[in-house]
Amino acid sequence: MPKDLRTFIDQVARAMPTEIHTVSREVDPRWGATAVAARLEQQQRYPTLVFRRVRGSRLPVVLNLTATYERLALAIDSTPREMVREYGQRQASPIPPVWVEGGPVHDVVLTGADAQLSVLPILTHNELDAGPFVAGGCLVAKDPDSGEINVGLYRHQVLGPQRLGVFFNPGHHGDYLRQRYEELGKPMEVAIVIGHHPGFMMGAVSRLPGIGQEFAEAGALIGEPVELVRAKTVDLPVPARAEIVIEGVIPPGARAFEGPFGEWPGHYTAEGDKPYIDVQAITMRRDAIYYDVVAAHREHVVLGSLPRMGSVYRRVKQVVPGVRQVNVPAHSRMHCYISIKKTSDAEVGRAGYAALLTEPENFRMIVVVDDDIDVFNDGEVLWAIGTRFHADTDLVMAPNIGGAGGLSPVGYNFGPNGQKTPRPSMAIIVDATKPAPPADYPPRAVVPAATIEQVDLDGLLEPFTADSLTLTPTP
Repeated sequence: MPKDLRTFIDQVARAMPTEIHTVSREVDPRWGATAVAARLEQQQRYPTLVFRRVRGSRLPVVLNLTATYERLALAIDSTPREMVREYGQRQASPIPPVWVEGGPVHDVVLTGADAQLSVLPILTHNELDAGPFVAGGCLVAKDPDSGEINVGLYRHQVLGPQRLGVFFNPGHHGDYLRQRYEELGKPMEVAIVIGHHPGFMMGAVSRLPGIGQEFAEAGALIGEPVELVRAKTVDLPVPARAEIVIEGVIPPGARAFEGPFGEWPGHYTAEGDKPYIDVQAITMRRDAIYYDVVAAHREHVVLGSLPRMGSVYRRVKQVVPGVRQVNVPAHSRMHCYISIKKTSDAEVGRAGYAALLTEPENFRMIVVVDDDIDVFNDGEVLWAIGTRFHADTDLVMAPNIGGAGGLSPVGYNFGPNGQKTPRPSMAIIVDATKPAPPADYPPRAVVPAATIEQVDLDGLLEPFTADSLTLTPTP
């Protein structure tokens, strides 16, 4: 059976039954669903949540599906420790999509006045959000010059019964396409895909050179070709096994006030006049599931972390073959940790700049460590900085590498009365590695790895009792 949102939900339920829960009580689309996720987040719990009843809609909502590395790793048949290498390897072997005659995404077709956004359980996520936003929709568009198809994850505010805002982050491919359509004075046809396998979602947010190839990237991550059908009212391909597709056009030069919206850095920064989409059709499965992302919280960050790790891994490996691991921490997607088996001191700078060039808008700090450091352990990375980093020689500043404006507050200068002006941002590269061979360095104090591996914790640990400190009699 082809993979899609449903097959992955079933996979999670079978592989991680304690990591998926159903909420049968009716919740309000305005903060009701996201409040449940936020309450669990306070307990550092991030299970998948299936809300069966959202007020005003007959469709169930899935939240937090992509909120942990364990579930993202499961999506590419890997483990959290191996997922970055697996992602990079799959990314290097794209699988082109295939066209099919029809698909369940066209079970229900609403066009014209029937294509009302109110049929969907679109959520309001955070307290200061301007209203309901589609936060988990992948926008499909066509390059008017080359015909290449681009897919990207953007936010879409509900501005009216049949109107959606769209915020293209400056520098992203979608914004280049939007600008080109406006130069030509042509409407930009779009299709917003809601609900598919996480591999499709990650393919849409991967950092790929040039415009296009996201469908092939998604196929590589899913492990099979993405099945495509032609949209009903726009000349675009859409996944045949998607849950919901919203079709429409962006009128050239048209603007409406959009935002504010709590973005992944956890702040409100980028509201203002933005393009908008006039909705022409909504198609969906007969029993469609509405997939959403808990915006400005862990899921919003984690979903974008693994694709960036995989892209950074590939880019760094091209200049530093000894790269071992990459981590874009889920708690702070503005930073990147890279471990390398260093053969020369120059490799640190190459690795750091390769990472920055992969994600110049968002990365603020690159930390490069040796291969004995676990980049998925913040404590070890900080320990490496404390024991191997010299601030006078091992800190590299990269001025003006980040664009002005955007989603992070560091892209602005802030004044009184909410006044803000865009400013370019700086990033740093921290060399927390030992000197390259043949230099000696004091060894670490560690328990032998082979001895640690021999420890079997199953049944080893027992509850503490009053007799626990009593000496064992000599036999």
